[in-house]
Amino acid sequence: MTAAYSLRRRLLFWLLISTAIIGMVALADTYREAVQTSNIVSDRVLAGSALAIAERVVVAEDGSLQVDIPYVALEMLTSAAQDRVFYRVDGPPGNFITGYQALPVLKETQGDSAAFADDTFRDEPIRVATLRRSASTGIRSVPFTVTVAETTIARRHLARAILFRSALRLSLMIAGAAIIVWISVTVALRPLYELRDAIGERSPDDLHPIQQSVPSEVQPLVDTVNGFMVRLQSALDALRNFTGNASHQLRTPLAIIRTQLALSARATSLPDAQIAALKGDHAVAHAERILAQLLLMAKIDAAAAREALTATSIDLAAIAQDITGELIPAAGAAGIDLGFEGDGPQTIRAEPLLIGELLRNLVGNAIAYAGKGAEVTVRIRRSDDSVCLEVEDNGPGIPPEKLAAVRQRFSRGNQSGAPGAGLGLPIVEEIAGLFDAVLNLEPAAAGQGLRATVTFAAAV
Repeated sequence: MTAAYSLRRRLLFWLLISTAIIGMVALADTYREAVQTSNIVSDRVLAGSALAIAERVVVAEDGSLQVDIPYVALEMLTSAAQDRVFYRVDGPPGNFITGYQALPVLKETQGDSAAFADDTFRDEPIRVATLRRSASTGIRSVPFTVTVAETTIARRHLARAILFRSALRLSLMIAGAAIIVWISVTVALRPLYELRDAIGERSPDDLHPIQQSVPSEVQPLVDTVNGFMVRLQSALDALRNFTGNASHQLRTPLAIIRTQLALSARATSLPDAQIAALKGDHAVAHAERILAQLLLMAKIDAAAAREALTATSIDLAAIAQDITGELIPAAGAAGIDLGFEGDGPQTIRAEPLLIGELLRNLVGNAIAYAGKGAEVTVRIRRSDDSVCLEVEDNGPGIPPEKLAAVRQRFSRGNQSGAPGAGLGLPIVEEIAGLFDAVLNLEPAAAGQGLRATVTFAAAV
């Protein structure tokens, strides 16, 4: 048996997993944006410092470049993170003027704008800004380059601070979502708890459909349970019917058997004992027939409740001919002339064993009630898109006012004294209903006797 699990915990687990994945992606994007933002802010200060130095570069009388470093320009870059600042001023190519000579200089710049890049200096990561300008003597212009760099401690601190605050907000959001989901799932599962309580309060005999209001996602499950309960109720009803009918119908044959056994035990002569034993044997045969019919009825009820029949294409004429031939000895013993009429194969969709039982019950009824010397005819004929199975006899028949009653279980159409339980025609009708066939009872064509017709749809 599979171990039970908590739906609430499973939903919360998957929510946290999915939110955590999304949060990691969001934090990665936030960190990238934080680094970009800190670079934009700090690069403006770095460019301003380089521009302030460039404005203090002048041409001396001897044509060389001189620079008076405005230390306020370097103080612009100081921060609480204790970043270190470096600068370098170069004249024409190959002419170093002042600053840190080993400081990297960017080779490519964008016109009058400063160029920025990440580099390393003295084994530390730095951010470099290079600005190219010219100093004019009135006669000619002397190009020069100003490079300013600072370590990236403050930038990293700013990016980490932004990332930390974003992570804190995201954690609070996930925690809040988890609480909301926990409460929401608890409220959403309340109808299931009510459904559990409603089923738990039922008595074992209460198999009525569940009418509890449930979410639409759970309604198919409730419908399935209701369908199962309907089938279970049908099975239990069939079992109760079988046990009730068996106890009622077998009581008389069993009483007869006990009586005949008692008579045979008290018989004073062998012929009297043989007569009692013969009557007891007839009672056993009658009980056996009733039990067989009850079992068949229970099988039909169970098949109808499960909808588990497997219909195949069968030749009704061949089956009817075989069953008729099988019953000829019994008909001859009863003084009945049993015959068959058919005009070639006729195909229907049905279950062959049940069709055989249907025909046995029809012919058995005719043999039992038509009377000695009667004629019974089994006939197969085609009518448009249907196939008709007819069993006709010229016996006493059934009074018209009783034709409806004989379709009910344990109802008999005449009081001829022939043994029977009144199950033959109800079995026929129920088997016919399983295959969408129709049983019709009417007087025979000659006005005497009975014609039972079962109409099936012809197989395509």
